[in-house]
Amino acid sequence: MLSNSQGRLQDRRPLSIIDIGSNSVRLVVYEGLARSPTTLFNEKMLAGLGRGIVSTGKLDPEGVARSMEEFRRFRALSDQAGAEHMYVLATAAAREAINGPDFIHRAEDVLKTEIRVLSGRQEAHYSALGVISGFHPANGIAGDLGGGSLELIDIDGEAIGDGITLPLGGLRLQDMAKNSLVQAQKIARQELARAKLLKGGQGRTFYAVGGTWRNLARLHMEMTNYPLGVMHHYEISAESAQTFLKQVARGEVEKVRGIEGVSKNRRSLLPYGALVLQEIMTAMQPSRIVVSAQGVREGFLYSLLDAVEQKADPLISAAEELALLRSRSVHHAHDLVEWTGKAFKAFGIDETEDEARYRHAACLLADIGWRAHPEYRGKQSLNIIAHASFIGVDHPGRAYLALTNAYRHDGVFNELVAPEIKALAPPRLLERARVLAAMMRVVYLLTAAMPGIMPRLKWASRPNGALALVLPASLSDLYGERPAGRLAQLARITSRRLELAIEGGQSVSVK
Repeated sequence: MLSNSQGRLQDRRPLSIIDIGSNSVRLVVYEGLARSPTTLFNEKMLAGLGRGIVSTGKLDPEGVARSMEEFRRFRALSDQAGAEHMYVLATAAAREAINGPDFIHRAEDVLKTEIRVLSGRQEAHYSALGVISGFHPANGIAGDLGGGSLELIDIDGEAIGDGITLPLGGLRLQDMAKNSLVQAQKIARQELARAKLLKGGQGRTFYAVGGTWRNLARLHMEMTNYPLGVMHHYEISAESAQTFLKQVARGEVEKVRGIEGVSKNRRSLLPYGALVLQEIMTAMQPSRIVVSAQGVREGFLYSLLDAVEQKADPLISAAEELALLRSRSVHHAHDLVEWTGKAFKAFGIDETEDEARYRHAACLLADIGWRAHPEYRGKQSLNIIAHASFIGVDHPGRAYLALTNAYRHDGVFNELVAPEIKALAPPRLLERARVLAAMMRVVYLLTAAMPGIMPRLKWASRPNGALALVLPASLSDLYGERPAGRLAQLARITSRRLELAIEGGQSVSVK
């Protein structure tokens, strides 16, 4: 067998998860078990197993037949991708249908592995772990809407509180309401009255999990001309959500801008998802809705990690992997993390916990575009970072990461850099992105992107009030006009008087 491409991490062992839901069956092959898992292959089929289960008590016969054929394909694809382990999870429809046990037995024969039929409590637990794994930290109530059920659970940091499973999945609700949206709203309101935990969510975040809600969020992005097409951590204010959901809940989805981006098989469930979310907001009164791309599958993977791995920062882990795969020297990236931390302190620039995390990640990502032509490194790097499958970072944080890299390549005074991405970041993060990029532009000219130099570059306060970047005498050959020019840019950005100096020798004031 051929060895892995250099574009893959060599120490990872692929594994796969098959998720058997009430509406869809999906195969995801991951590069390996990691704090920030990377997808090697992803395929789904809308089988509709739970369609009609309310009236018949059984899984949809056509859905069962189609699923079995797909399972054969999934098994072959998993083997082809080199997955060393396959985990199969089944949720609401399979656990509740009269013929569920027979379906599971047949599926196990086809897949040649055991299937874990999750209880409602287990499904809620893994969904909560998925949200915990994707946010830094999570605090609010998570709601995972599938085809057959809705799981609601309280999350505060790593603590998982009360949870409940309700029969409000899109397919089930449509069936129970006999295709009546008016009746569906009554059923949703009645069922959600049992979810007493929603009262404890007032003023907190509601984390929306599941394909129906992700599709609603994508429509909201289109309606508001949102500049970044990244679903994870997309935020909708309570006020904006109410107006939007009201339109969808009336069943007018075909009139909603961007509906062509939603598969026709999913469109019919959007009004039911909107109705359920409306009723949740009425009962909970959240401050905002935040979309989570992490759910049961990712929560199950997270549960397989040991305690130390679970506590790792997912954003830093993902940035570290990209640095390892794409930068000239990952050790240089680590030097940059340490050096810029000391530089921020020398300049008196304070950072919140998240800002320090973002600076760390930005330094790890600073050189991922080096193989591109110099004229395009900034744009390429910005696009990669802005749209990467990062977790543990909100959209303003993404803007900070992407803009730092763009400014590092295209110039800190370039006002034409990605105005749509700049619109996502508040002034404080924009300022820090420019400062960090200006620092990077200085040290890259002194290090040639290789490690070992930055730890020897020190900041020193001068009696005249200037701050000097001091090179040791052994590195005096690196002293020159270009680094001095870049230091002058940093001086302008920070409104500081700066000097470039050689230890025990010459120095030049750049402001």
